[in-house]
Formats: sequence, structure tokens, C-alpha cells
Amino acid sequence: MSTPLAGRAALVTGAASGIGLATARHLAAAGAAVLVADIDADGAKRVAGELGGAAWIADLADLDAVDRLGDFLAANRFPAPDILVNNAGLQHVAPIERFPPERFGRLLRVMLEAPFRLVRQVLPAMYERGFGRVVNISSVHGLRASPYKAAYVAAKHGLEGLSKVIALEGAAHGVTSNCINPAYVRTPLVEDQIADQAAAHGISADEVVERIMLAPAAVKRLIEPAEVAELVGYLCSPAAASITGASLAMDGGWTAH
Repeated sequence: MSTPLAGRAALVTGAASGIGLATARHLAAAGAAVLVADIDADGAKRVAGELGGAAWIADLADLDAVDRLGDFLAANRFPAPDILVNNAGLQHVAPIERFPPERFGRLLRVMLEAPFRLVRQVLPAMYERGFGRVVNISSVHGLRASPYKAAYVAAKHGLEGLSKVIALEGAAHGVTSNCINPAYVRTPLVEDQIADQAAAHGISADEVVERIMLAPAAVKRLIEPAEVAELVGYLCSPAAASITGASLAMDGGWTAH
């Protein structure tokens, strides 16, 4: 493939697996130097080694650690990111009255507050260069709600709003900010949900996918991580300079209802 991102640096969170891994590989193939951020130390180092990038081992629920990004960049001589992909996420499924408050708080820290803190650190250098791309991996649950996912839905709805504010503030500086809103993607997070749902409902994994996960969608299949990565790559390219403040549904027709 061509290398439209040659000379650019990208930070991808949750990049040791799933969408983050596919995105890190895609951006590296497009010429970007990639900083692989993940709580999984072995996974992050393995992916960084594969891509010739660097690994930042960080628990994004630890906001003090998130705020030390600049120290890490300086110590490892990694350039200030031109591209930030906020991808890291986790899930907890429970009715509100039984939803542990500490889990609710952790989900919001990882998927909303950490993206805010990362953005505020990388924007000054983006503004100075007159170029920046912020891509937030939201979800169809940033556009629609589902029962038993209070923290995930709240975090993704908040991320949608944050992304739009970044877009409005960054436009004059050559910085775009967008959300990608996939339905269920074939990732370890979703595979775990399938197993949990199968056990809870007493049905097979295939039945969970067909009868529960894909019920609202017109396209009856899981999305592959590489498909999401392709859209991330486009949004980071010069061709997408006028796309900002958008929420791009990749949901198999879920939100067409």
C-alpha cells in the first residue's frame, strides 16, 4: 500500500489486540511510527516489536499514569503524536441496581476521562504543526442504548460529545476529530460477551450471535477488526481533511431502524 502517513507518529490505545491491533498494523503500513499503548505488557511489546514502534505500558484507569505520557515520550525519544486513536475499552453487564459503582467508575475513566486527558496533552503539538487526527472508537452504543450496559453506554455517549468539542476547537488548527461507531466486532471483548451471554441464557455461542447480538442489524455477521482499521486509516489521511465532528456508523444497518 502507499504510505500517506510517512513521517507521522500515532498513538493507539488498547493496541495489543482486537481493533487496536488491526489499527496499529494499518497505520504502520501507511508509514506512521506507532506507539502501542496497552495494559498488557507482553502484548504491547510484541506488537511494538512487530511494527518497529514503541510500547507504552499503561493502565488507563490510572489517570496519574495517563498524565505522564509526556514524560514517556521524552524518555523514549518518541515524537509527539500527530494521530491519536482512543480505542481501549472494557465492558461490564449488569442491571443498574446491581451495577458495582467501582466498575462504573473504571469504565468511565478508561473510555472517557483517559481520552480527554490524552487529547489535552497531544493537542498543543498538533496545533503547532497545523495537522492532527483524533479518532475515537465509539460504538453503536454511542448512538443507541441497550439494557444492562449503563457504564459502557454512558461512556460512549460522553465520548461522542467530547469528540465534537475537539472538532470545533481544532478545526482552525488543522485538527479533525471523529467517532467510528461499529456494532459487534470480532474481538476478545466481544468473544467474552458471547460466552457470558451463552451461559446466562443457556444457549449456544452461535445462537447468542444470531438471536441477540445481530438481531437489530440488517447485515447478519460480526465486523472484522481490519474493516474498522481501514476506516481509521482513511480518517487519518489527507483525503479526510474535511471530515470532522462526525459519527460514522459501521453497524450493519442497526441505526437505520
